[in-house]
Amino acid sequence: MTEDDLLVPENVYLTSGTHIGTQQKSADMLPFIFKVRDDGLYVLDIKETDQRIRMAADFISQYDPKNVLAVAARQYGQKPVKTFADNTGIRAIPGRFIPGTLTNPSIKTYQEPELIVLSDPATDTQPLNEAISIGIPVIALCDANNETKYVDMVIPTNNKGRKALALVFYLLTREVMLSQERISSPSEFVMDIEDFESQL
Repeated sequence: MTEDDLLVPENVYLTSGTHIGTQQKSADMLPFIFKVRDDGLYVLDIKETDQRIRMAADFISQYDPKNVLAVAARQYGQKPVKTFADNTGIRAIPGRFIPGTLTNPSIKTYQEPELIVLSDPATDTQPLNEAISIGIPVIALCDANNETKYVDMVIPTNNKGRKALALVFYLLTREVMLSQERISSPSEFVMDIEDFESQL
């Protein structure tokens, strides 16, 4: 894969910090780790990130948008997830996830998604556990230290950084809209990465 084959130029991935992982790594994430830096931070392979964003967008596009749910408990994930949902027609829960939302039909927030997208399986443990219990596929943004045993599709990325989360959800939005034929080329996508970025 060359620079021209990436969804955005390599320097956009790098300046967004998409590749900057944690100082711990899990065995699950080894295939996605490019190297370890001198300061002990694990660096994720942006080519893998790029490839997985495409795969995830294709997978999401196979579902009716209203049957897809994106969740982000972490503060910097909330705006990207909401903007992703607003532009693709999927549903989103930015912020607190009410226990039982996927498993308890008697509560007001009950939903029956067929696919769930998590911004971090370690922070979004409640929706992850509920998705497992009802047997729906899970796509998750996973950092170098994440356990991925119950994740069906991993998108390897820094899932804590404001700019990294904005970039990944910007690209997911663009690629899903292309698959939905709501835009016919990336140049028709009028949003900027900054539109997905949480405020400090």
